[in-house]
Amino acid sequence: MSALTHFDAQGQAHMVDVAAKAATHRIAIASGRIEMQPSTLALIEAGNAKKGDVLGIARIAGIQGAKKTSDLIPLCHPLALTRVAIEFEASSARKLDAIGIFCAATVETVGPTGVEMEALTAVQVALLTIYDMCKAVDRGMSIHDVRVVEKHGGRSGSFLAEAPGD
Repeated sequence: MSALTHFDAQGQAHMVDVAAKAATHRIAIASGRIEMQPSTLALIEAGNAKKGDVLGIARIAGIQGAKKTSDLIPLCHPLALTRVAIEFEASSARKLDAIGIFCAATVETVGPTGVEMEALTAVQVALLTIYDMCKAVDRGMSIHDVRVVEKHGGRSGSFLAEAPGD
């Protein structure tokens, strides 16, 4: 593991200088899930939630989260994102032990630094939005396993996470 890049030689936090790095096509995919009661999932799938289309609003929130990452994470560079895609899948379709919704965010840019933080933020904000919209019926929901599962581009090349349990 290399040294932490967000600290200078004196140990002070700083934004990493990426001016000399080549602009390349960069992609990051992050995922996570929110667990809930079966009745909550049924409400979301039926489109009958009191606050409206839960997954549609969560998708827009995730996209906004990716775009606002540098406003939330102090040392992140503001990036011109070229694509943000948010996908949801009910846990019953994924055959997980827990009932809930799986979220994956794909974020892309052409630039000198990666988009892992934007993908992670997109997933977290999308899942938090589901929580917010459904908390009136299920305060016990919980968010799990948010992580980068894949990234491509840049000097460090590609990364593909091992499947959970590997």
